[in-house]
Amino acid sequence: MSDKNLLLIGKLMQTTFALRRKEVISDESPVDEILERWPALKIESQICAEFHRISNTNLKNSFYADLDQHPPRFLSLFRKKAARTGKIAEVLSEIFRIYDLQEQVDVHVRRAAVLRALPAYLHEDDSGFLKQWDMSQSDEPNIDDEPVGLLLISANSTDATFFCPERIAVVLEGNMVIDLPTFADAFVMLFALIYALHLSYPKALANTFDFTQKVLMGLEDGKLKPRVLSLKNAILAVE
Repeated sequence: MSDKNLLLIGKLMQTTFALRRKEVISDESPVDEILERWPALKIESQICAEFHRISNTNLKNSFYADLDQHPPRFLSLFRKKAARTGKIAEVLSEIFRIYDLQEQVDVHVRRAAVLRALPAYLHEDDSGFLKQWDMSQSDEPNIDDEPVGLLLISANSTDATFFCPERIAVVLEGNMVIDLPTFADAFVMLFALIYALHLSYPKALANTFDFTQKVLMGLEDGKLKPRVLSLKNAILAVE
């Protein structure tokens, strides 16, 4: 799509914003109907723009500024919990076993490691939120029952693709809305689409999304759940 077309789409989306918010919030239209009427919400730049219209916040700048500021602190905290006993420690230990096998640990792998470990640290189960599609095993992904989640897509699933599969798709109500090259990009686009489409956070990951909204994005309402507050304090305290 040309820059000229994207500019026109942006102007039209800005002009129709009030109408769209009425449809989304007051009319409570299904997601597939909204995306059919406003297909620009499947374009990364327009998802970012819509989030800015709603929150007056730059989506990626806010998210990555905080996420990239604390990766050693996050990873240190998560590793300490992985060294303990119990189910949460086992999940975190497996994440770090794979992380330590990565041939190349760049910013994308570090971001993915933090975001993959975050739910476990907050005592949440992301198994219903994250799905894998190994294209060498099946022609179609099994996402019909996926209300909100991420689909990790690869031609051959291995430990190497745990953090960095070939693509990651944002899934809403059983449909792939947009796919992106990195886990963190897909996660933050899903977060923005939840805002844009006025959806509820996945119940199983309420703490994870609460932490994303109020700590990483700085969209606080003054109230933090105990585990979220504890992690926020720990991140700020760890040196």
